[in-house]
Amino acid sequence: MKAKFALVARILLGLIFFIFGLNGFFHFIPVPPMPEAAGAFMGALANSGYMIPLIKIVEIIGGALLLSGWYLPLALLILAPGLYNILLFHIFLAPGGLPLAIVMVLLHSFLVYMNWPTFCGLLVCKPDMECCGHDHDHGHE
Repeated sequence: MKAKFALVARILLGLIFFIFGLNGFFHFIPVPPMPEAAGAFMGALANSGYMIPLIKIVEIIGGALLLSGWYLPLALLILAPGLYNILLFHIFLAPGGLPLAIVMVLLHSFLVYMNWPTFCGLLVCKPDMECCGHDHDHGHE
């Protein structure tokens, strides 16, 4: 059952990132009016000349990886900073999008949970420590 839900979560999250990433370039989904502070924040990102394209390229690549099932841990890792920024953006600047942001965080969190043995090694302070019952000593002295 968990495996089926993980597949659905991966496809849904992948579609969200892939479609909204493409929308950043092709504008096929209209962007609703934003509160003033949210518009100012997005304007500052756009005025940098590189942040919006960078964010959208990462969303497209991460979404495509999620949809394909290839490099799933990498996809979850590269999407995490943007995802939590999306959540904070909607908490503090544009609460209208908060329900979707929460769903995205829940899907992402579930996928990280399902792939935890891959991630737990990132949280050890030395390469020779154990986590999740796995020995991470790779011959380092």
